Amino acid sequence: MSGAAVLEIVPVGRVEITVAPWQWQFAVKRRAEIDAHFATRKERQPALWNGRVLLLKDYRIENGLLSGSSFETDFASFVAWRDWNFPDPDVFNVFAMAAVRGADGGYLLGLMADHTASAGLLYFPCGTPDPKDVTDGMLDLGGSAARELVEETGINVATLSAQPGWSLVRERNFIALIKSFTSAEKAHELRARVMRYLASGAHPELSDIRIVRERGDLTAQIPGFVVTFLESVWSR
Repeated sequence: MSGAAVLEIVPVGRVEITVAPWQWQFAVKRRAEIDAHFATRKERQPALWNGRVLLLKDYRIENGLLSGSSFETDFASFVAWRDWNFPDPDVFNVFAMAAVRGADGGYLLGLMADHTASAGLLYFPCGTPDPKDVTDGMLDLGGSAARELVEETGINVATLSAQPGWSLVRERNFIALIKSFTSAEKAHELRARVMRYLASGAHPELSDIRIVRERGDLTAQIPGFVVTFLESVWSR
């Protein structure tokens, strides 16, 4: 599939994405530009760290199975590729999101803090996969979703009820795999607990938690892939 400007949502039952070495020519050929761009970003956001992340270079969906191959690259190259409007259209940012809903139906969205690479955006806890999300040569997106949820909010997936499968939402070169979870607590109770967790941290990735229950709660800070998922759920 190419990186055309499309937005689609499909159900996925299983994910099998391998991890293998691959030389990303974008990162090689534009190394100096990438490094300069990241240096400029760091001047504005000193907390940015050029770690390692995993991107997807091809994929297919067949009979409810998402399969593909991923490769490791540096965060600076990823940020430049994203900021420069995906100059390599055959690479994708695949990531797992934990959509946590309270017992009363309200969903929790996190506001990304000013020191993060996605400052000001509102979405479900998530992160671009990194080498910690690799198990036996395979990308573990279920584990990534659980890890990001507890790191960002303090919520352990073991305390939630998970729906089977995923909702895959693609917006251009972003591929969000969204796993739905329901809590026994109401949304405002969950928010209060997460806010206490955020207050206890030195540099939390989230600066606030917002609750959305209906289309009127959606704002321009929420990316299209999250809006598409929520509208799909609310239309059922």
